[in-house]
Amino acid sequence: MTKRVCEIKNLILKYRHAVPLILYGIIYLAWFGHLERTVTSHYRVIHVPLDDYIPFCEIFVIPYMMWFAYVAVVVMYFFFRDKDDYFRTCTFLFTGMTIFLLVSTLWPNGHYLRPYIMPRDNVFTRLVAALYKADTPTNLWPSIHVYNSLGCHIAIMRSRRIEKFRWGRAVRIGSFILCVSIVMSTMFIKQHSFFDVATAFILAAVMYGIVYGTDTLINFYHHVSRHHKRKPEIS
Repeated sequence: MTKRVCEIKNLILKYRHAVPLILYGIIYLAWFGHLERTVTSHYRVIHVPLDDYIPFCEIFVIPYMMWFAYVAVVVMYFFFRDKDDYFRTCTFLFTGMTIFLLVSTLWPNGHYLRPYIMPRDNVFTRLVAALYKADTPTNLWPSIHVYNSLGCHIAIMRSRRIEKFRWGRAVRIGSFILCVSIVMSTMFIKQHSFFDVATAFILAAVMYGIVYGTDTLINFYHHVSRHHKRKPEIS
């Protein structure tokens, strides 16, 4: 075996924990895409009285869209820097996302909160209009935007590596501000009902106890890692 082949093999072994992330990403996107295409009518309408008092505020489309980078950066940081936190974060996110998919499949849901006509014409309302075209007002409960934001912020707050980091406090404060902004954005741009947000908080609280209240998952991960560990080959 050549040295180059050995290096590739060792690199694959080093980052084999990417496999669950890739596989779940494929499954989630395929499942969610199917729901978006099929759930277009005959769904349960989600609405609570508080929704009628929340104003439409288009500027919140910015933190709403920043969610994609927020989740990606947090997951990739732990992927390269801390496998234990990476495993906890993925377990937290994937479990909630799977519950969301099951709920959307068994109890199709949607809302009528979006404005029929934009109250203003500016760059933010245009972004919201583009978002509305790309994302149907269905498959909302619980809000994955809210749930995953909470999961990422919890991961940052629980990370010992970030705690010891020179700018760790600033990172935590920034994460908190962004997390709160994203949560608020889901309601202010009328992507979600308050009910979706509240249930996402409840689910996150339950998952926090499961994922961070025990070391069983991490012990299992270490057991599997030791079982599959191989010594580097040199030729």
